[in-house]
Amino acid sequence: MRFTLANTAVFKGVGLHSGRPVTAKVLPAMPGAGIVFERVDAALGTGRIPARYDLVSDTQLCTKLENEHGVSVGTVEHLMAALAGAGISDARIVLDGPEVPIMDGSAQRFIEGFQKAGLVVTGTAPEVIEILKPVEVVRDGRRAALLPSEGTPGLAIRFHIDFADRAIGRQEIELAMAGPVFAEELADCRTFGHLAEVEYLRKLGLARGGSLENAVVVDNGRVLNPSGLRRVDEFVRHKALDAVGDLALAGAPILGVYEGEKAGHEMTNLLLRALFADPDAWRRGRDAKGAMCLPARRAPRRRGEDAARSVAV
Repeated sequence: MRFTLANTAVFKGVGLHSGRPVTAKVLPAMPGAGIVFERVDAALGTGRIPARYDLVSDTQLCTKLENEHGVSVGTVEHLMAALAGAGISDARIVLDGPEVPIMDGSAQRFIEGFQKAGLVVTGTAPEVIEILKPVEVVRDGRRAALLPSEGTPGLAIRFHIDFADRAIGRQEIELAMAGPVFAEELADCRTFGHLAEVEYLRKLGLARGGSLENAVVVDNGRVLNPSGLRRVDEFVRHKALDAVGDLALAGAPILGVYEGEKAGHEMTNLLLRALFADPDAWRRGRDAKGAMCLPARRAPRRRGEDAARSVAV
């Protein structure tokens, strides 16, 4: 089914890079409206920014969208992932600043806000983008690919990371994203970085809103957050979360398999551009069985090994 929010969900926090307070209001929208951001602090008539892959202007530190007026909104990936994971097809997102609030660095607060606001059905199942043949992007040892479905409804994700810091190391995960899997398996996993990188970004005037309250920070084999990790493989799960959010910029759910190897925002966006540049690689269809949705009730966070096939070395 096609869903929007029953009531407005309000999220207040700080921008990850600006460090400034920002409020995001996610409002109900008419069926077919899609996901649209609106900067109310921009000049009249210039603040509307559709959530589309072809409007991505920067992927260096986050996913940033920019419209024809030069108005942008950054760090959209976690909110986009939560919208996709909740099965929300249509929403208007009103912002009073240039970034989506980082919240706790995951998508969990957004999922909780949507649960509280409630969802309403606005129509039949939305169209999906069915992958018909493999599409791949490879660059500097990184790889992202979309493959035809292997019998699993909806989107399946396989992700592999390999970091020199032993606090992260090599991790991989494979998940079929139908139903409440996003909310139960990925939503609580936080963004992460190395201490030296955080210090460097701050010298450049970036990551001013970053802290141990909204990111996992590692340094020479240690996790610096006093509370530790939420899951043993939280790092690769967050990368899968990011992929869900970046793929949501396709404008419709994807029926197929996403594979990421050391990939990130840039690779996923390049992959979508390659996909839509090849009309023989995809087609529009319907796949209600593979739709993502909120769980019937809030799922408790689990620590340690999970039911999904995952490996942390």
